[in-house]
Amino acid sequence: MALGTMNHLGITLTDLKGAEAMFYAPVLGFLGYEKVEDAGEMTLWFSAVNGCSLNLWQAKRDLDRAHDRYAPGFHHFAFNADSRAEIDGLHALLRKIGATVLDAPAEYDYVPGYYAVFFADPDGLKYELAHIPPGAIA
Repeated sequence: MALGTMNHLGITLTDLKGAEAMFYAPVLGFLGYEKVEDAGEMTLWFSAVNGCSLNLWQAKRDLDRAHDRYAPGFHHFAFNADSRAEIDGLHALLRKIGATVLDAPAEYDYVPGYYAVFFADPDGLKYELAHIPPGAIA
């Protein structure tokens, strides 16, 4: 493993089973993750290709509150894509499952050729799938 690469990301959800069924299972499946553990209050999704995982946790009922990405804490998480076609494919899946698409696939001025789609889970957590052409970042 390379120093600084992602090992895992833990996400706490208002309704673990509901959000997993309607959002995370289709999205993570599309991204190449496989559910490898279900411990009731936590599920583990692993990507053998990139060697990292996402842990989905059930929130404690007395701590449920709306997420605000501009408050201290999680703002968004970006996954990598190998092509623009993968981003377009995820966008089609998001529309099919009725997920919230924040910004449809487009080219952004972050670096030359940056192409991404931005979307949210049922709790309002923001995600991105981005393609950065090889050599775009010096």
